[in-house]
Amino acid sequence: MRNTMENGRDELLSDFNQVVSETQGLLDSMKSATSEKTAQLRASLEKNLEATRQRLTQLQSTAMERGTAYAKATDDYVRESPWTAVGVAAGVGVLVGLILSMSMRDD
Repeated sequence: MRNTMENGRDELLSDFNQVVSETQGLLDSMKSATSEKTAQLRASLEKNLEATRQRLTQLQSTAMERGTAYAKATDDYVRESPWTAVGVAAGVGVLVGLILSMSMRDD
């Protein structure tokens, strides 16, 4: 599941970077255009692009902070209650085993 999330995140970042790159290329090609309307459009695109970059950076930072906090909280809990954590993990394992067992019987 973690690999799936990481792959999705990597794919999203890759797609975003491609859009940013293409938008930057469009802006660069518009530099030679001289009309006032084109200049206004270019300025608007640059402003929106920068806002999007800042928002993505903020989202990435927030996600990293949350992930770190969740990992620390989990680590603290497991250290404080190791037998409870083992019991929960065993219970989840039994439940997954039962579900897999039932799904294999149906086939």
